[in-house]
Amino acid sequence: MFLQRLNPSIKALTIMMLVVLLAFIFEPITPVLFLIWTVSITFIFGKVDWKKYTLYFLPFLIFAFGMLWTSVIFADTPKNQDEIIVLLGMEYPRESVLTALALSIRVLNVAALSLMFIFTTNIVHFILSMMQQLRLPPKIAYAVLAGYRFLPMMRDEIKIIHDAHRVRGVNQAKTIKEKWNNYKRYSIPLLASAIRKAERTAMAMESKGFTGDKNRTFYRQFTIKKTDWLFPLIMLVGFFTALLVS
Repeated sequence: MFLQRLNPSIKALTIMMLVVLLAFIFEPITPVLFLIWTVSITFIFGKVDWKKYTLYFLPFLIFAFGMLWTSVIFADTPKNQDEIIVLLGMEYPRESVLTALALSIRVLNVAALSLMFIFTTNIVHFILSMMQQLRLPPKIAYAVLAGYRFLPMMRDEIKIIHDAHRVRGVNQAKTIKEKWNNYKRYSIPLLASAIRKAERTAMAMESKGFTGDKNRTFYRQFTIKKTDWLFPLIMLVGFFTALLVS
């Protein structure tokens, strides 16, 4: 799909630029229209599972509703009736309602842009692209990449330790306190395993001549193509169209 083939650095910079532009919008119409645009682009040009997308989007939706509710409910009621909006039989300041709507929908826009990047970008390609296009130091990039690779391994290690304790009849926790004590018991073997894996990784990188030099060659070469510039163009057209329509 189009979004998956884009250069990750161009995609990330475009999303960061759009987040900055949204920070200067204080009315609700533009964020609503741009939110529809962003979600549409995500599903039309990216291969995204809508069920998984909805599951990840739901917490942001709850957070945005909480921000909207608290911003409106604690606002002072103006004396001028022209500045009052009646919702569910209660009076709220018109300016506070519009500002709260703009803030909450802006949160949803940031969430939609972030999910677009997460669901259509390979993290390994993103790190390599940052080294090649954004000149990120290899020492930092490979440290982040190694940490990212360690996360699934840590999960597997916890499962192995959990099963080993269960076989020995140690892991029979039922209450929250007992489960917490079990996880504290996992910390020592988990730390020891992490140290061993870190040492092996360091030795492997040293044996392959990794020195962190910026002028190194890459097996996977990432370049910026003409089609990569279509993404910022499409997103900016959607943003400014929403701004004009509002």
